[in-house]
Amino acid sequence: MGCTWGKRLISCIWTKRRHQYEDPAVLAAETCFSVREVEALYELFRKLSCSLSNDGLISKEEFQLGLFRDRKKQNLFADRIFYLFDDNQDGLIDFGEFIRSLSIFHPNSPEADKITFAYRMYDIRQTGFIEREEVKEMLLALLNESEIILSDDIVEDILDKTFAEADSKTDGKIDQEEWKEFVLRNPSIMRNMTIPYLKDITTSFPSFALREKAGGSDIDESLINTRNGTN
Repeated sequence: MGCTWGKRLISCIWTKRRHQYEDPAVLAAETCFSVREVEALYELFRKLSCSLSNDGLISKEEFQLGLFRDRKKQNLFADRIFYLFDDNQDGLIDFGEFIRSLSIFHPNSPEADKITFAYRMYDIRQTGFIEREEVKEMLLALLNESEIILSDDIVEDILDKTFAEADSKTDGKIDQEEWKEFVLRNPSIMRNMTIPYLKDITTSFPSFALREKAGGSDIDESLINTRNGTN
């Protein structure tokens, strides 16, 4: 009897949680989306959140599935983006978190918000700085994802040139002000922080908008290009 009651209680909690979505008007007021666009994005959110478990929340596996059509695929960029979308760090993305985070990628979102988001993505250890090893981890993740093989010497050369330009204080790490100056000098780094489709959302929004963007390839391609002086 107690076991049955417990299962019912858990079921009620999850059912209630599934339907506790924030008012679209509130989300529209706080983001770059209109009420109609928030409602259209709910359909996208619903598909993602129900792809593996019908709980109305996006798990990390569902996020991976939406990005790569493979819930088991390991990708550092996807891990970082999921971490940043999951604002309360409970391991799940609710509708409010989804809309507010996705809004940063809107063409009309303030550039400062995009720069901060990208900075936080590279600050893997949450120290408040981007360290050489963190950039190396992201670069190696890109190379692995793209099936590009570079020698250790070339990778180190890319890192040397990146920090020579970005680390103006020469303390071996990039702070937020240095990062801002670096990306303003290299605007291609921020290319993936804008998703044009978000400016024209309809109820037939076809797929997860971040699929083509979340790899962060432009960010690291720009770092690679610093080696060749092509930025």
